[in-house]
Amino acid sequence: MKNALIIIALIIAGQVSAQQALGEVTGYIFEYDTKIGALDAKVVIDDIGSLYQAKADIDGSFRISAIPAGIYLVDIYYQGDTMQNIQIEVPMNGIARMGDINFDGGVQKLGVINVIANRDEIVMIDGNLPVKEISAKEIAKSPAKFDLKALITSISSNVQQAADGSLTIRGARKGDMIYMVDGIKVRGDAGQIPSAGIGYMQVYTGGLPAKYGDTLGGVVVIESKSYFDLYRAWEAEQIRNGNM
Repeated sequence: MKNALIIIALIIAGQVSAQQALGEVTGYIFEYDTKIGALDAKVVIDDIGSLYQAKADIDGSFRISAIPAGIYLVDIYYQGDTMQNIQIEVPMNGIARMGDINFDGGVQKLGVINVIANRDEIVMIDGNLPVKEISAKEIAKSPAKFDLKALITSISSNVQQAADGSLTIRGARKGDMIYMVDGIKVRGDAGQIPSAGIGYMQVYTGGLPAKYGDTLGGVVVIESKSYFDLYRAWEAEQIRNGNM
């Protein structure tokens, strides 16, 4: 029995340590129609029982770190009142900026607010060069969604497919590309991963973070979908349609 518990603990620890695709949520909370920071306003993200939370400082600023990439609903509590169901999408290794939030004490519940990032703008991740990123929604609309290699080459023109089917980064040697799938390094061909199971994908073609620094080529970072991702997306859709 003791050995079984140890094995279970090691499996759980391995799963936790393998999770690499973490992001942050930042923003400012002000008392309604003022620029007065909502000091000690509590910001809570409930990830199906796991809470990520922070309090606003005297300027109204808050930051919640180490959140798995995905779609979430945010609740804000201040002076006995609540703003609920603010929808955000936390990117891989990036920041979801909620901007300025005017807290209205007379409003108990808000409809869904979509925070949308303009992917045509330059996005800096981990302080490195711009990184190409694609989400499950974008994958579902891509004409290359049934071919992972074609999907990767469609994201970045710096990635090319050789005659033998392998992917290479422009200027790098063949075989220098590595894949990170849910935090686990995979060498070789990642073409067997079904695109329908991908939650987020990033393609680094330069300026690699230190954690991927043992290659001279590029890195494809893949975060697979989980039950929790599907549940959060379903929950957000139900709230958006007024069913919850």
